[in-house]
Amino acid sequence: MASGITSFADEALIAFDHLTGKAANLFNPTVRLGVTGLSRAGKTVFITSLVHNLLNGGRLPLFEPMRSGRIASVGLDAQPDDTVPRFQYEDHIRDLLQERIWPDSTRQISELRLTVKFQSASGWNRLLFPGQLSIDIVDYPGEWLLDLPLLGQDYRTFSRNTVELARSGSRAALSGEWLSLASAMVSTAPAGEPEIRRLSDAFARYLRACRDDERSLSTLPPGRFLMPGDLEGSPALTFAPLPDLPDRPAGRDTLHATMERRFEAYKANVVKPFFREHFARLDRQVVLVDALQAINRGPEAVEDLERALAEVLACFRLGRSGLITALTGSRIDRVLVAATKADHLHHEGHDRLEAITRRITERALSGVGLSGAGFDVMALASVRATREAYVERHGERLPVIAGTPMAGERIGGETFDGIRQTAIFPGDLPENPESLFQVDESRSGRHPVEVVRFRPPELDTTAGGLKLSVPHIRLDRALQYLLGDYLA
Repeated sequence: MASGITSFADEALIAFDHLTGKAANLFNPTVRLGVTGLSRAGKTVFITSLVHNLLNGGRLPLFEPMRSGRIASVGLDAQPDDTVPRFQYEDHIRDLLQERIWPDSTRQISELRLTVKFQSASGWNRLLFPGQLSIDIVDYPGEWLLDLPLLGQDYRTFSRNTVELARSGSRAALSGEWLSLASAMVSTAPAGEPEIRRLSDAFARYLRACRDDERSLSTLPPGRFLMPGDLEGSPALTFAPLPDLPDRPAGRDTLHATMERRFEAYKANVVKPFFREHFARLDRQVVLVDALQAINRGPEAVEDLERALAEVLACFRLGRSGLITALTGSRIDRVLVAATKADHLHHEGHDRLEAITRRITERALSGVGLSGAGFDVMALASVRATREAYVERHGERLPVIAGTPMAGERIGGETFDGIRQTAIFPGDLPENPESLFQVDESRSGRHPVEVVRFRPPELDTTAGGLKLSVPHIRLDRALQYLLGDYLA
């Protein structure tokens, strides 16, 4: 799909941007790392922890350049794009370390540049190349990622796919208001702005209801309906899919024509600039997913997560870096799909979480192929908020996790104050990932794992008053996969 969503003119502009960037890289080697995630996956926390551990020499034993002592220094640098908001690392790390609260989620695109000075492991490379690498971390909402498949659809296809999905499963009850309004309106007749806005607002409420924690559905384009920002109220965000459209072209000034025009404006003025100016320039990509939340919500949420990943990975410009891609535009040559919040499980369950996430991505990989690109799946925790222990109960040794639940969190009828610690048995994930795709009425209302929101950990302080680096699970493995070869 990646080639199908761009025109020849788009590709020419992308290639020009890429060649310009390559020329700059001769003097300042740079890798652009895209970080995104579907709703509630923890993008901000991932970037904040990654940056903090690199800046402070964190515990990263699997990150070879740091383990071997070849990294001389890591520092924040001025970002190259003056029109892109800066990722507010300092605010986010203060929230984590001092306030012990989770930072606000990603609301817009942002960027941060790290500059790493290092000694190459190769004597030949030490002679030929400067021991310096700039890492441009590009943070963008997962909702924006879900918009990319729209570039390959016309309005009729978008309407048909969205309505068909809205009439299935638990979505059917959520989409009633929007579909009733849409069915009462005649697509071949004119419609006034108040009616169009009422329909658009009902559609947006449907999308928000699908995203709520109770359902945790993932396939929810258009993304800006959930995160409108400065575009709120604009015609480009005032449209909705229509059911049962006739096969003939839309008549002039009809409801169908108005909706179609605004849909195309949304693609041209919102989605396509993001694709060309940011997404198409990435070298490496991290996609974070809250697989535990989907697992707890049942087969429909798991299948919806699988569908969303298949659609968005199909839009990636995947391929191995080489001479051809240097001339035609950047390619993402490594993708990491990471199931976050592994600290909500005892380590005995991490392999199962990773296996389930790998199963969820199989459809995506079979549909797009990798064109020589690398792909990996792992379970991680960007910030480890719990510690592990074992307790004896009725002669059985149970693995538990312990931490400080967020204020207002309820466990077994008990409400916590954000100060008192507790230990819980998090439950067991199924050994067979296929069972999560199968409806089992006997499991209705029961969750495989207990997902509790814990506060960020209170970090120990050295004798000099310096707080230790943020604890994590497998962040070092992620860094080695994403950046290790650039620092070899």
